[in-house]
This record gives sequence, C-alpha cells and structure tokens, in this order.
Amino acid sequence: MTRFMDVHRNMTGITGPELEEAHAADLALEKAEDVHFEGAWAGPESGTVYCLSNGPSADAVQRVHERAGHKADEIHAVPLSV
Repeated sequence: MTRFMDVHRNMTGITGPELEEAHAADLALEKAEDVHFEGAWAGPESGTVYCLSNGPSADAVQRVHERAGHKADEIHAVPLSV
C-alpha cells in the first residue's frame, strides 16, 4: 500500500460539518477500492481540502472520491514520512 495526499480546490467556505460529511462519504466507499482514508483537513478561506489515505494506487483513491461526489484535483504519492 502507498500513502497518498490529495488536494481538492474550490471548496471556499467549507464548514466542519461539511468536511465531516465528505470524509464519512469516503469512508463508506473505501473498502470497494481497498483504500483507507486516514483524515481530512480544510482551509475554508482558501477553499483547499487535503485528504491522507493509503491505497493500491492514485486511481483507486480517485475512484472513491468520484463516487463520493468530490473528485480530487491532485493526488500525490507520499511514500516518505518522519
């Protein structure tokens, strides 16, 4: 499994409950693609949302996001961490 950080743009004004709802939608669909979403973070003023996940590929992560209704603008593999 690879760790991925994805970026969603144009979500200006997103609220805490909306972020929780979007993350819950990912969690409800993740098993179908063998993906696990660890968390989500948002900057309401910039409209940027970040999600951290583990999965077999960026395509698998994107398929979950698409089915949940919020396609990622960017998905980056992040295999190194400290």
